[in-house]
Amino acid sequence: MKKILCTTALAFSLTMPAFAEDYQPDPNAKPGGGIVITYKDDVATLDPAIGYDWQNWSMIKSIFDGLMDYDPGTTDLRPGLAESYTVSDDGMTFTFKLRGGVTFHNGREMTADDVKFSLDRVTNPATQSPGAGFFGSIKGYDAMADGSADNLEGVKVVDDGTIEITLSRPDATFLHVMALNFASVVAREAVEAAGDDFGKQPVGTGAYKLGEWTLGQRLVFEKNADYWRDGVPYLDSITFEVGQEPVVALLRLQNGEVDVPGDGIPPAKFREVMSDPAQAERVVEGGQLHTGYITLNVNTPPMDDARVRQAINMAINKDRIVQIINGRAVPATQPLPPSMPGYTDGYAGYGFDPEGAKALLAEAGQGDGFATELYVMNTDPNPRIAQAIQRDLADIGIDAAIKSLAQANVIEAGGNGSAPMIWSGGMAWIADFPDPSNFYGPILGCDGAVDGGWNWSWYCNADLDAMATKADAITDAAKQDERMQMWSDVYMGVMEDAPWVPVFNEQRYTMKSARMGGADALYVDPVSIPINYDYVYVTE
Repeated sequence: MKKILCTTALAFSLTMPAFAEDYQPDPNAKPGGGIVITYKDDVATLDPAIGYDWQNWSMIKSIFDGLMDYDPGTTDLRPGLAESYTVSDDGMTFTFKLRGGVTFHNGREMTADDVKFSLDRVTNPATQSPGAGFFGSIKGYDAMADGSADNLEGVKVVDDGTIEITLSRPDATFLHVMALNFASVVAREAVEAAGDDFGKQPVGTGAYKLGEWTLGQRLVFEKNADYWRDGVPYLDSITFEVGQEPVVALLRLQNGEVDVPGDGIPPAKFREVMSDPAQAERVVEGGQLHTGYITLNVNTPPMDDARVRQAINMAINKDRIVQIINGRAVPATQPLPPSMPGYTDGYAGYGFDPEGAKALLAEAGQGDGFATELYVMNTDPNPRIAQAIQRDLADIGIDAAIKSLAQANVIEAGGNGSAPMIWSGGMAWIADFPDPSNFYGPILGCDGAVDGGWNWSWYCNADLDAMATKADAITDAAKQDERMQMWSDVYMGVMEDAPWVPVFNEQRYTMKSARMGGADALYVDPVSIPINYDYVYVTE
């Protein structure tokens, strides 16, 4: 990822009602052609209200658009489906003027009614969107969440080209939320016609449209010839081949059959690739706002005792786990990565201390240990990391049976609360936007501790939730240091309760074929994870 915005810029959503300049298409780009991307697992859904994993995130972003967007390869906000906006004097009402002439893939023109429908849909509990909580600052959200309303009071259609959104509280992250996939605009008639199958029959306004989906084999995206942004996308098609083992995908890339192995460079092949200059020059490295962690389900005894969770934190040898991934990370001490505003400098976290962990277990009445289950995604190196965690836990008397499953099955177990522990590797948190609030609400806050949510520890601390809300109400640029200190306090409170074991902060490495063109930043894009497909191209 690119380096994040400075903390003083994070309040711009309410203090600088202007967009970044539109990104200019690459003058060296050659339109046409197609590329092949591989993944081990099939894609669960392309519904922007539902999809929430690193694999489908950039796919969804290429099929749909929202009111806001980011300049490719950066975290700089720019216009999306809204060409402009104004903010009321109290900072509570945003009025967005929509672009004219934008059409859905089915040919119908997009209007403000579609924006209203889309925001109502994502916040309706019946949709079971894991991103619903992001919209908590919109007036009427609580009534939607408890089922007493069927639409958001704060979202009003002014006319076909104008939408007005009123907040119930100040929200320093609001414009970032409007750039999330969850805020994508969908075609109502397509949703109603497809029903539960909309994720397999998506209709958006994006640069690509779904041309084919053969389950277990491939997805084919086709260029949207009527896309509203001039000059893009460059490619005619993108083929996502699924069911491809990462080692096989790497061999196929070396043979010129694959353009990007979507699961990355297999850990067992990493040193081999990086020691070969011809291959290493095709590797793009970037930092990322990422933390890999173990979730501890606070509703599962004996992990409902904070002392047990603290003991588990003390049992994990993070340095050894970093070695398993060839040193491509640094040990983590807290949920936030070091480059994120709000990170607490100097905080050591729970040090590796097996004897201290045993003493805490004894204090909690678990001196004889206990049995549990550790869920893990079945793509290397995650099972090996799980085995290292298993050994560390065994050393303090905890017998953790490993359940190595496909990504979708692990996500399901986390979202329904049946998994006592999850190693998040392959699904670990990468920020949706560059603000500390994004590492809290969906994965540690009370709003995320719901069926289908991403808070797999099912942790809910009402006092910390209130502090988080107070922090995000600070929209004055001059008070951002105060806001970041509040966020630091929130995460220190989380660490005291220990619903997670933060394990490491990982770098991103993407490998591409020799014919792939476009800026390196597009291949480690901070918001179109893992790749910004709209702006890459082929050179032959």
